[in-house]
Amino acid sequence: PMAAPPPDFEPPAWLEFLRRHIWVIMGGLAIITITLLRPYMRHVPDPPEVMFTLPSDYALVDHEGRPFNAETLRGEVWVAGFVFTRCPSSCPAVTRAMQDLYERFERNSIDVKIVSFSVDPEYDTPEVLGAYHDEFATEDDEAWRFVTGDLAAVTALLEGGFKLGVGDRTETDGLFDIAHSVKLALVDGDGNVRGFYGLDPTPHADGGLDELFERADRVMMMERSKRK
Repeated sequence: PMAAPPPDFEPPAWLEFLRRHIWVIMGGLAIITITLLRPYMRHVPDPPEVMFTLPSDYALVDHEGRPFNAETLRGEVWVAGFVFTRCPSSCPAVTRAMQDLYERFERNSIDVKIVSFSVDPEYDTPEVLGAYHDEFATEDDEAWRFVTGDLAAVTALLEGGFKLGVGDRTETDGLFDIAHSVKLALVDGDGNVRGFYGLDPTPHADGGLDELFERADRVMMMERSKRK
């Protein structure tokens, strides 16, 4: 058996401090360990399957008048949304959701692009979209583009390419509206649409922004591996 310490034994100060604060120290170590391991514990879902491929012959322009076609974002992962600047109803929510994704991708150094297509291209010229762009994006024009073009070309891409309906423009009490989808589309580097996602911040039956963020990250990882 171990000998008992002498009656006048005084433990060193560090040992007494450890005895008094052992649970605080253990809790702090646990928090540090979890923080360090969090990147390795995060669940990243598999990339979604290819739904269909966008056409290769569309020719549009962005908010700076630069060409936007099937080769513009070749090899890039991007999220597409559909808005127009005079929209009185759903478009502000779509743009806020895209801004949220834009900022989240930037904070996490995930190189996923954002593209907003105007469903009112006759009014939304590059000049109009340029001013709209500056309300929501930084000067990094390569990360978020607002796209317009000939009405027939835009409609063909949305309906024939993304397979989303676009209604006729209506006017009520001086307000213009155009029925269109508020879903966000995830597109891979080969122009394949990988899924459509709703605007809710959390996942539900048709997905949400969190799921879109994770799926985009996974598709981005897949694209990186293809480049190696």
